[in-house]
Amino acid sequence: DLSLPSGTPVDTSSPASSSSLLNRLQLDDDLDGETRDLFVTVDDPKKHVCTMETYITYRVTTKTTRAEFDLPEYSVRRRYQDFDWLRNKLEESQPTHLIPPLPEKFVVKGVVDRFSEEFVETRRKALDKFLKRITDHPVLSFNEHFNVFLTAKDLNAYKKQGMALLSKMGESVKYVTGGYKLRSRTLEFAAIGEYLDTFSLKLGTIDRIAQRIIKEQLEYLVELREYGPVYSTWGGLEVELSEPLEGVSACIGNCCTALEELSEDMTEDFLPVLREYILYSELMKNVLKKRDQVQAEYEAKLEAVALKKEDRPKVPTDVEKCQDRVECFNADLKADLERWQNNKRQDFRQLLMGMADKNIQYYEKCLTAWESIIPLLQDKPETK
Repeated sequence: DLSLPSGTPVDTSSPASSSSLLNRLQLDDDLDGETRDLFVTVDDPKKHVCTMETYITYRVTTKTTRAEFDLPEYSVRRRYQDFDWLRNKLEESQPTHLIPPLPEKFVVKGVVDRFSEEFVETRRKALDKFLKRITDHPVLSFNEHFNVFLTAKDLNAYKKQGMALLSKMGESVKYVTGGYKLRSRTLEFAAIGEYLDTFSLKLGTIDRIAQRIIKEQLEYLVELREYGPVYSTWGGLEVELSEPLEGVSACIGNCCTALEELSEDMTEDFLPVLREYILYSELMKNVLKKRDQVQAEYEAKLEAVALKKEDRPKVPTDVEKCQDRVECFNADLKADLERWQNNKRQDFRQLLMGMADKNIQYYEKCLTAWESIIPLLQDKPETK
């Protein structure tokens, strides 16, 4: 099936060069860049070693022209648990919206050193994308907790001050869903649920296969690194063959470097995007369940009114409020789903075309390496 999840046809013709793949990505990216009034970046990771713990902080830089910010630019340092705090606050205060996922505690499966440069950089990219998704959201970007996260010099002090208030308000921002059960979803939201189930299943399969491919590539790389020096040793034993044998050894070394780069690209760029969207689909399912619970509450209230014998001139106020909540939830969920689909389409187009480009580069490097030793094997005068 040569189509993206949105049904957009894929151009299967070969580009004139591998670089043209990436050039096509610029066609409709950042079309609304000129209208944006809030820009956030995550960079400059630093390691902190304390008596009780060791952790990494990241610099969060904000530039804005919005009136609710006192300054046009802010720079604060945040650690992973601060991003986690922000996400929890957004989920509590904006229950009808899809909150972007955070990277998992360990982004790359099997990673032991969470302070390695590769791991920290992979996490930095994910945290940067997390904040950019919030920044681009028309509702979440105006959330007061997001404002505090971007501007407060001492976030821990704010957390402590807000603890008592939060404990009192916590239940008010969550829907009371106990005792209500939805009979069946509407066709529209049932289709969304089925799509999310299939989507997460397919991505999970791709993720497992990709991990197996990377594992096999690394195992092959180990063998290849042992294979090359054998030719060099052989060349030392036979003077007449030393030049072509050294050429083969160097060629294999170049292929090793190319394969190592390809594996790193898959580990650092390909897998994190897959896992982000696996998490995204699970979060979307959870928001869908919340919508179902609100719908169930509304249906239960309608049934309760219908069972009462006395005639009422109009529907009770609490039922109308519940209906408003259902309609609000439906509107927010549909808007977030459309935004998610647009982001997904753009992200996977860039991901797959980037993967194609990296593979083309890998085989071009290997081809160049092998072609370089052909002159050493041809037109040699016979030894007398």
